[in-house]
Amino acid sequence: MSRGFQKLCPKFQLAMAILAKPWNGLIMAALEGPPLRFGQLAQKLAPIGDRMLAARLKLLAEQGIVARKVLPGPPVRVEYTLTEAGHGFREVQAAIGVWGEMLEVGPAAAKKKAPKTRAVTKTAVATRARTVR
Repeated sequence: MSRGFQKLCPKFQLAMAILAKPWNGLIMAALEGPPLRFGQLAQKLAPIGDRMLAARLKLLAEQGIVARKVLPGPPVRVEYTLTEAGHGFREVQAAIGVWGEMLEVGPAAAKKKAPKTRAVTKTAVATRARTVR
C-alpha cells in the first residue's frame, strides 16, 4: 500500500496491521472468555506451535490488546486475558463474519441479502415530479 493511503487512515492501518498477522484474530477470539494459562490456550489453539503462540502473545501484550498476569508461587504461572481494547475485537469479529458469509455465498446471493435501498434515478425523479403536480 502506498504511503499516501497510510496517512489518510492511520487508525484503520493500525487495526489491519494487527489483524493481518497470522493467528492474531484466532488468539483474540480464544481469549474472549475467562483468563487462560498458556497451556490452556495452547490446547485450545492446537494448530499454533508454542513458539509462535508465545511470540504472538508477547506482541499482542506490547500492543495493549492482551494482558499478561504472572501468578505468584511455585510453580510460576501466567494468565492471559483481553484488555478493554482487546474486547473491542468482538464487534469486528462479528462484522467480518457477516462479510465472510456474504462472500461465501457469492455475489448473486449477497445482493439478495443486502438491504434494499431505493435508487434515485433521473426517471424516478421525473416520475415523482409529475405525480406531485
